[in-house]
Order: sequence, then C-alpha cells, then structure tokens
Amino acid sequence: MEHASEFLDEEEVIRITGYQIPSKQIAWLANNGWQYTLTRARRPVVGRVYARLKMAGVKPNATNATTETWTLDLSRVG
Repeated sequence: MEHASEFLDEEEVIRITGYQIPSKQIAWLANNGWQYTLTRARRPVVGRVYARLKMAGVKPNATNATTETWTLDLSRVG
C-alpha cells in the first residue's frame, strides 16, 4: 500500500490552482486564502490535511488540521 506524503505533490498543486508556473500558483493560493510555505526554489508547499479541509469547506485551525491517531475499538462488538 502506497503511503501519501504529508504535502501535496507538484501535480496536485497544479490541479488545485490551474497553473503550472510556481509564481502563478503562489498568487492563486494567496488570493484564495490558502496557507502555504515556499521551498528554496520558490515553489509552494501545501499540507495534505490542510488541503483536504479547505476542499471540504472546513476552516482549518490548530485543532482540526492535525492528523489524529486512532485505535480500533472492539468494545461494542458482540
């Protein structure tokens, strides 16, 4: 099973912004209120959990933008 990165890859950022040029991606992200950071090469980096929340219409914050660990609860299994 493939493990997804904590960050969107370049193709995913292109799909969201509609732009291939990093400066245009940065402008789109800024204009649409997305949080991002820049690499040394000035490419935007967007967190995967953050992007999922934004796309679902949930305003990401410190509480809901963290990946929760979970455990299997079998206490209700008969």
